[in-house]
Amino acid sequence: MALRYVAIDVEIREIVLRDKPRHMLEVSPKGTVPVLVLADGTVIDESLDIMRWALHQNDPDGWLHEEARAMALIADNDGPFKTALDRYKYSDRHPEQPVAVWRAMGETFLQVLEDHLQQQPGLLGSATSIADVAIFPFVRQFAMVDSGWFAAAPYPALRSWLERWLASTLFLEVMQKQPPWQPLPP
Repeated sequence: MALRYVAIDVEIREIVLRDKPRHMLEVSPKGTVPVLVLADGTVIDESLDIMRWALHQNDPDGWLHEEARAMALIADNDGPFKTALDRYKYSDRHPEQPVAVWRAMGETFLQVLEDHLQQQPGLLGSATSIADVAIFPFVRQFAMVDSGWFAAAPYPALRSWLERWLASTLFLEVMQKQPPWQPLPP
């Protein structure tokens, strides 16, 4: 989304993760997506790093305002919340606790977000920030685990915020399905 927002043209290569292309593994041996290979050969293979790189090229609406606060909130998302999300989403792989325990762990962060959004339309104020764009996909995943529960959960501001992102032109444009990339034959 950040690359689209800043209007940086990239070649999108849709990857089937169970059949990772050799070229991808050559440029990024850790084998995760996304991977951005710059014209000078520099490889950026973390989503947040790609977002920050793009926004440092061009940030027309100031998504990097309050960057330090944004990075702190994103760290909470990427740490404890992501751990809870993974266990909630894949509770069958984590039978050591009931699914409700994993959900409750995630709700701690959802409440933080709700508290922010009760005061303003974005996580860090009235304008969109990198925190909004970095965190919303994880909230989306959490909401999708049990959409009925999420629809009734005590997070009305968070639900509205998520619905705005899901309906945004930016999100809808980047979510267009691409055919899996295939290398050209030698």
